[in-house]
Order: sequence, then structure tokens, then C-alpha cells
Amino acid sequence: MKPEETLSEETLFKGQAIDFMLRQAQLTDGTTVQREIVRNHGAVAIVPITKNNEVRLVKQFRAAAQKWVIELPAGGLEPGEDPDLAAPRELLEETGDTAATWRKLHGFYTAPGILTEFIHLYLATDLTPGPNNLEFDEHIEVITLSWATAIDMIRRHEIEDVKTVAGIMLAGMELGLVTA
Repeated sequence: MKPEETLSEETLFKGQAIDFMLRQAQLTDGTTVQREIVRNHGAVAIVPITKNNEVRLVKQFRAAAQKWVIELPAGGLEPGEDPDLAAPRELLEETGDTAATWRKLHGFYTAPGILTEFIHLYLATDLTPGPNNLEFDEHIEVITLSWATAIDMIRRHEIEDVKTVAGIMLAGMELGLVTA
């Protein structure tokens, strides 16, 4: 049994990437509460690993943070899009890499208290580099780091993006580079 049931939901704003929703819900004791929810279509994130156990990341300017952020290659899903098809597209767009081997590692909500976003996490290996194909408003620098450097950057808080921290750690456990 869920602790609350949705009574109504209203779209306050409909954007290209997100919608702002206002939900009225009733708790099991009969109390009515209001929930503010940001809805999107989810995303994919890729941990690209070279044959030398290096990780390929992107450094890009993020408007919300107002700074350059080091991240896994990632991108939003279109409505109904298959994440298994979106992941190779996003890797190619952002890094120029293609991967011969793909494995779905995990999936997770980024901020389930307010946001519906669910990220599908993939491990991509056997990489072949090529030119990236950025969208008009993306400012991205591709960086290749040794596994140890990436872990050290997490420890030093130089990698602050949660999907990147989680992705690197989960890929490391999968590959035996990090122990749980």
C-alpha cells in the first residue's frame, strides 16, 4: 500500500526538456498535500573505458551550476526512446567514440524527492575514437584520464556530478578496479 494517492495533477509549465507539475495527493490519514514535481523523459550516461583502463569524460559548461563540470558522456531521452539505442548515439555525439561492447550497469533516480529523472547507466568498452558531433549549444572538451586519476579527482571533489561519481564507482566494481 502506498502512503499517498494522487488526487489531481496540473502542468504549470511544459518545456523542451522538463515539465513542472503540481500534484494534489491524499495521505492515508486523509490529509491532502501538495507536491511540486519536475518531470522529464530520463537520460542515459555512459562510462567509456579504453583498452588501457582509462575513462573518457567530458568537461562542459553547465548553466545551472555556472561553471565547468567534469562528467560522463550523457544525454536526455526523447519520449518513448529506447535507452539501449540512445546510449551509443550520446557517446558518439559527445566524444566521437564508438564502442564494440556495451553492458547496462545500473539505473538510478537523480533526485526522487522532486524529479522523475531516471538515468540508465552503461559501460562501453572496445572504443574506437572519432570526431564528436556536438549540438549547437554544447561546449565540451573530451578528456581521457587514468582510472587512478579519476578516483583521485572524486576524492579531491574535482568531479562533483553525482551520475559521474556513481558511474565511475559502479564501473570500477564491475571491472574489478574498485572493491565494494
